[in-house]
Amino acid sequence: MTIKRAFTVLGILFVLTLLNLLVTQSPGMAETAFAQTTTQIAKQGNQGADVPFMKFAIDKTIEGVSKFITFTGFRNATRGNILMIVIGLFFIYLAIRYDYEPLLLVPIGTGIIIGNVPFFQDGGVNLQLGIYQEGSVLNYLYFGVTKGIYPPLIFLGIGAMTDFSSLISSPRLMLLGAAAQIGIFLTFIGALYVGFNLPEAGSIGIIGGADGPTAIFLSSKLANGGIVHGYETKNLIGPIAIAAYSYMALVPVIQPPIMRLLTTKKERLIRMKPPRSVSKLEKIMFPIVGLILTTFISPGALPLLGMLFFGNILKESGVTKRLADSARTAMIDIVTILLGVTVGASTQADVFLTSDSIMIFALGAISFMVATAGGVLFAKVMNLFLPSDNRINPLVGAAGVSAVPDSARVVQMEGLKNDPSNHLLMHAMAPNVAGVIGSAVAAGIMMSFLL
Repeated sequence: MTIKRAFTVLGILFVLTLLNLLVTQSPGMAETAFAQTTTQIAKQGNQGADVPFMKFAIDKTIEGVSKFITFTGFRNATRGNILMIVIGLFFIYLAIRYDYEPLLLVPIGTGIIIGNVPFFQDGGVNLQLGIYQEGSVLNYLYFGVTKGIYPPLIFLGIGAMTDFSSLISSPRLMLLGAAAQIGIFLTFIGALYVGFNLPEAGSIGIIGGADGPTAIFLSSKLANGGIVHGYETKNLIGPIAIAAYSYMALVPVIQPPIMRLLTTKKERLIRMKPPRSVSKLEKIMFPIVGLILTTFISPGALPLLGMLFFGNILKESGVTKRLADSARTAMIDIVTILLGVTVGASTQADVFLTSDSIMIFALGAISFMVATAGGVLFAKVMNLFLPSDNRINPLVGAAGVSAVPDSARVVQMEGLKNDPSNHLLMHAMAPNVAGVIGSAVAAGIMMSFLL
């Protein structure tokens, strides 16, 4: 049975080779080759008449198979490609096995695999396959990343999903969202220290906000491989985006040890007053006032904050339910798929595996930890000035990073571990959504200084 299959495959290859010769050669060449072969057969007579023709076909078959092998991924694979594919599989594993941001890590992990399937590029040949090859489908989809199109659309969906009630009922918690942004500016200084120029350092620093769309938006403006503010920048969009989304997914791993280290058992048991009821008018006025106020302060954040508050207006107005539903379901899902896959595919081994990427991941980890610590410590400082019956549980400060809603969930889980009846989720959502606004404002400030 195996022998029959082998002969069948060889026969198919033989027929395909003949068809290839007839189709690809010009008519004159085909006729000449056929005439020469016919003449040789006539001279040979009946005995062994098919030898020249068979030799000709076998040579062409071997040539075709050799060319096929040259174009396979096995022939063009590098150790870098294999390493990145393993990383992509690891992302998918984390998403499925531990439920770490599956809506992000599954598309990104798959994109990493797609972006690192090796293909023939010798001599600068453009097969229009890779994400960096002009004219390829991936290259067109990646346009939404390099031009900062996808992040505002993500913010529109986030705005349509977000309830600002907890923030409106307790405005003081907004300070925790602002305090957590200290990670951004300290990492900016650190990036300058290790050798990145000003625009690149600004893009790297924003990872501390733990907001993937904001990180992509800012890096597309400041670290896109062009000339920015007189500096020649590297294209760091891929490493920055992967670092930001990786740390967002690892919130349940990174934050709890820092929260426990910086708080005492007594502080973790603090009960906060329930948030007050918020009127419909307040819910409608908040995004309108927030839009005007934040964009006047930081116009560079207009694409992000404009879409965030617009999405929230759609939600809270009560008269655009269909638009709000579309923004928070189908639209954000589509954009998340495109963003995740293209960001993942941008990690092509020869572009991504550099010393810069390693430093970006290290700085990103530091910035995220500093941001978490900043929120917790600032909550403790606030408690020094608050009456004992109105203090803030310092765990809530960790939600100041803008990984919505994972940071708030981590706060809830840590609170329940210490007191099963102490629910902190609604309190944590206030600094969490404030962190989204704060990171976008910080990005706009960076742009105003560095563009």
